[in-house]
Amino acid sequence: MFQDFMKALGQLSDPRFLRVVGLGLLLSLALLVGLYAGIVVLIQWFAPESLTLPWVGDVAGIDTILSVGSIPIVIGLSVFLMVPVAVLFSGFFLDSVAEAVEDAHYPHLPPAQPPGLADNLVDALNFLGLVIVANLFALILYFFAGPFIPLVFWAVNGLLLGREYFGLVAMRRLGRQGAKALRARHAAQIWLAGALMAAPLSVPILNLVVPVLGVATFTHMFHRLSGNRQPA
Repeated sequence: MFQDFMKALGQLSDPRFLRVVGLGLLLSLALLVGLYAGIVVLIQWFAPESLTLPWVGDVAGIDTILSVGSIPIVIGLSVFLMVPVAVLFSGFFLDSVAEAVEDAHYPHLPPAQPPGLADNLVDALNFLGLVIVANLFALILYFFAGPFIPLVFWAVNGLLLGREYFGLVAMRRLGRQGAKALRARHAAQIWLAGALMAAPLSVPILNLVVPVLGVATFTHMFHRLSGNRQPA
């Protein structure tokens, strides 16, 4: 499993990898700007422009103070939003990364038959909903986890990311049912690899590379588990 990750890391300078990382940066920035703009609009609608405080008097610019003060909240929310964004993002750009891995490491294999764009979109949106629901449930667990909150985050999202990344990669060559069967046989290993992918999602900048490394790592893992060894 670690060899799979190291192979993926060694190919990070591939132009197709860098293109997807760049698109991820633009998507993430658009998400954060859109989220912050939405919060500011809500503040402007509902927050008073001034407030009278005992012993202080009138305090002006309350809406401005709240708008500026919401920036750390948006940054904090981005940690939890990165998982669904990574999942949705990988669904759209999976093929480019997986093809780059196979061209470099498995050129002896016949061309893959990935699902169509419509199927990819439906799968990505369905799984995005599952990720959001699972993380909302995890928020309840966080109240009881104490210092183990990071472990809960990694465990929940590792299960989800491993399921999605491996499934998307495997479907390109085995179809939906074949991918499910192979994933079920190696569920523990896939979960652990997903947890390793989920850990850096809470690190700014580094989390932009996770979708690319995740897809590349699980492409290597798929070929290793299915017996598609590199020729000698």
